Amino acid sequence: MHAIEVEGLVKEYGALRAVDGLSFSIAKGEIFALLGPNGAGKTTTVEILEGHRQRTSGRVSVLGEDPGRAGRALRERIGIVLQEAGFDEDFSPLELVTLYGRMYPRHLGPDEVLELVGLDDKRDARVKTLSGGQRRRLDLALGLVGDPELLFLDEPTTGFDPEARRKAWDLVANLRALHKTVLLTTHYMDEAEHLADRVAVVAHGRLVAIGTPEELAAAGEAPSIVSFRLPSGVEARDLPILDGALVHEGLDWQLPTAHPTHSLSVLTTWAVHHGVEMPSLAVNRPSLEDTYLALVGRPDAEAEAAEAVPAGAAR
Repeated sequence: MHAIEVEGLVKEYGALRAVDGLSFSIAKGEIFALLGPNGAGKTTTVEILEGHRQRTSGRVSVLGEDPGRAGRALRERIGIVLQEAGFDEDFSPLELVTLYGRMYPRHLGPDEVLELVGLDDKRDARVKTLSGGQRRRLDLALGLVGDPELLFLDEPTTGFDPEARRKAWDLVANLRALHKTVLLTTHYMDEAEHLADRVAVVAHGRLVAIGTPEELAAAGEAPSIVSFRLPSGVEARDLPILDGALVHEGLDWQLPTAHPTHSLSVLTTWAVHHGVEMPSLAVNRPSLEDTYLALVGRPDAEAEAAEAVPAGAAR
């Protein structure tokens, strides 16, 4: 059984259809990222799955129950980490985790949770003394203390510096080892690419693509880029004939190409033959962000994206 099943989900606010026939499923133990621009219908969809908003039509199942009708029994099995949450500034993390844990019939030990999120050394500190990253870890601790089967994680690293983001990524990735199912929303494409088993892209309330990050990146239209710098004494006109037009970007030359292996072979064969080193030689293949921008940035993206979804990608 899937942890989440959504079929033909519709949510209307008067004449506005915020969610328009959305269908997808999430396997148990999967980290699943829901992506889309502001106004795409992500928040409405997640709130329906959490049981906080009623749908207009369609079928929704969360851990085998309809969240629109389920009661406390379902809510005790899920955890919710909002993008922004408020704490009493005079409590400590230990006190808050202990208090929240008592609200669940089944819960993890406070010390276990604080160690899991990396706050064991701040267990007795006042919340008002915690940094932004530490407060975000406390958010996650409160979402995990009830030992949920399913965790809704909304923009987990907004406002983090690079080091804090990486630590948060490690923490979310560790949830997989605990067999937790995670529904992640984020505006950071590298975050989705790093963490998610699969990704769904939503635009105008509709699903426009679904698959692994690698599948979606490969299905995009963006070319690969072969980049390099020319050594002293070598000019662009000295290069062999290449499959594409060279573009000068700062100190580097870039070659957009649909055949990076062939282009790289031509360049390296020429360089070896002439005894030339090619500084900074690299191949950058299309990323999830490239595909995402193509999918949500064009009015006709929905129809094109439907064709781009890899076969068998939608479980």
